[in-house]
Amino acid sequence: MTEPAGWWRYSRLATLFLATTLVLVFSSCSSGTVDRTTTTGPLASTSTVISPTTTTPPVAATTVIASTTTTTEEPISTTTTTPLAPLRALRLELLTDGLHQPVAIASSFGEDRLYVAERTGIVQIVDPSGEIAATPLLDLTDEVNDFSIEQGLLGLAFHPDDTGPQRRMYVYFSVDGDDTMLVEYRTTNATSVDLSTRRVLLTIDQPAIRHNAGMIQFDEDRALYLSLGDGGSGGSNGQDTSNLLGGIIRIDVNGDPYAIPASNPFSDGGGAPELWIYGLRNPWRFSIDQGFAYVADVGQDDREEITVVSLEDGGANLGWSLLEGSLCFSERNCDPKGTVLPTLEYTHDDGCSVTGGFVYRGSAIPELFGHYFYSDWCSGWIRSFVFDGETATDQQDWTDQTGVPGQVNTFGVDNAGELYLATWSGSLYRFVAER
Repeated sequence: MTEPAGWWRYSRLATLFLATTLVLVFSSCSSGTVDRTTTTGPLASTSTVISPTTTTPPVAATTVIASTTTTTEEPISTTTTTPLAPLRALRLELLTDGLHQPVAIASSFGEDRLYVAERTGIVQIVDPSGEIAATPLLDLTDEVNDFSIEQGLLGLAFHPDDTGPQRRMYVYFSVDGDDTMLVEYRTTNATSVDLSTRRVLLTIDQPAIRHNAGMIQFDEDRALYLSLGDGGSGGSNGQDTSNLLGGIIRIDVNGDPYAIPASNPFSDGGGAPELWIYGLRNPWRFSIDQGFAYVADVGQDDREEITVVSLEDGGANLGWSLLEGSLCFSERNCDPKGTVLPTLEYTHDDGCSVTGGFVYRGSAIPELFGHYFYSDWCSGWIRSFVFDGETATDQQDWTDQTGVPGQVNTFGVDNAGELYLATWSGSLYRFVAER
């Protein structure tokens, strides 16, 4: 029997109308079950220098029920996005306490492992469950000089472009005679290094055993940045642009042994061509995020400071030793004109040595997205702020929730943007949400 012309269209429309009505009724009836518990936010930071701002609680996630229609005879489909429960607290999950003085946490593209540099000269492999591999990725203990607490293997990074088994990795460490070196190696796979690929990029003459800094980072243009302290020589190097000490250098590793980016402020003269910014005392840990460098500089008498600098602001003078933080230091009545003042600073009533971290860009805790985390080696508190392009806003102290893990030596992120920290005593923690 032949159906009336257009009958299937009217039948299909009736079916669509009925299904849509049922979805709307279901959504309306279930709306009373949505958890609307108010989350208690973290305590505001009690920095003695910069007053914190009030945090706006994150917008609660909602359930979305969407229907899609087609012009075929296939059934109507519905898709439900499961909301996250409210963030009740930020916690630190212990992955392992079997490390020895970890100083840097790195990840390599496409890997779910973490690579942790220990000050004595070993790069350990840690899987997501916290298990440490029986054989380290790299062992430089026969070469590394770890005599002083500020010497040893100090920096580690992988080249962000490398995805195959032979990946470039970069280490910065102290050697006999107290000088420091930046060296490139290539891996043979995810768990071993070909020592024959060793390539020395830079050797730095150090005047003393202190203030070696040593953080290594890459920017989106694949330039390598390395932080260098003032050498512990009383601060005289911080204002000397002919000297790499007391600054952060920027180089192109695709050179012999490296090349100078044309955008470096002294590439055409007036200072060391490798130098990117200067006026630093001991920038132990810094990180790069979306066109900005978050530079945490360890102070001397009274101030710890974090300065956020645009990557386009090469040649910036962060003040040391003319200034310590925003205060005059080497001259009683100094003129700070031409220097970049800290984005955030705190006094030694609140700590003694700032440990810079990273901006959270993960997905597991979306409430923290955009927060820069940092700590203090002596106090061990955990704090964060959001940089709005000019100032440190939304300052938070999370310590009541995380507890004090110990002397925070370093932070790190994995390939998913999730955040970690490691303590001097050898513990590695992952930031997790309690919901």
